[in-house]
Amino acid sequence: MPTTAADWVDVVRALGRPGHLIRGIYHHTPFPRHDLHVVSRGVDVTPGLALGSHVSFARYDNGSTLMMGDLVVTGDELPALTDALQAHGIAQTAIHKHLPAQTPDVWWTHVCAHGHDVVALARGLRIALDFTGTPPPHPPRPPRPLDLDTAGIDAALGAVGTSSDDVHACVFVRRETVIEEGHVLPVGLGATSAFNFQPLGGGRAALSGDLAMVAAEVQEALTALRRGGIDLVELHNHGLTDEPRLFFTHIWAEGDAVDLARAVRPAVAATNVVAATI
Repeated sequence: MPTTAADWVDVVRALGRPGHLIRGIYHHTPFPRHDLHVVSRGVDVTPGLALGSHVSFARYDNGSTLMMGDLVVTGDELPALTDALQAHGIAQTAIHKHLPAQTPDVWWTHVCAHGHDVVALARGLRIALDFTGTPPPHPPRPPRPLDLDTAGIDAALGAVGTSSDDVHACVFVRRETVIEEGHVLPVGLGATSAFNFQPLGGGRAALSGDLAMVAAEVQEALTALRRGGIDLVELHNHGLTDEPRLFFTHIWAEGDAVDLARAVRPAVAATNVVAATI
């Protein structure tokens, strides 16, 4: 169902931080892990590259709400977080890695819950996050230019990306209607391919992202990624009941940012996606 910012005031209050409405449909709240200093293959990983917990809420015409998200936690935080999620009826649909050889040990857990009491869903998530070191949001900072050829990245990938103060991101959405927990997912929720470029200086970047695929696309996409010199970190599912069944491969690479975008393009072309629009 279409919603407005006013429909999510109670969720904002329960989560203790603001979010934003996407495409007039679902409410999205980021929880970047500014508190963590994570190094992967010698790269200091910024929150925008791969340390961004987030949760989204979508409302349906039967009055229910679907909550989906992905949480970044340390190995030490994971057991207590898991117990708290279970105590509040929030399912973990995946637990895995996004980064190669990282220190400290960091995990990502996808979460999903569905119900008619949206405030209870939000409160349960907030209680679980309180078992982690997830910090309060940083005050907004004026945007700064990135040391990247963002126009070149966009042209190479065939998408119009967005830049923050630490990464340039290009996102693609599946063309199919995707169903999860018996509910149609809004476009862009839970079924995206996303590629984040963090500047390393001199036009070089660290690339971290994931590619959403159906089973018949997996091998062609993985082959295309390796042909382009892109490292494969993990291959797994993010959901439990998604239709069509989606697989995700998380990737990593370092090099000239535009060259990396060109290397990823054939894998994107092997999947049934289209560049996302804001």
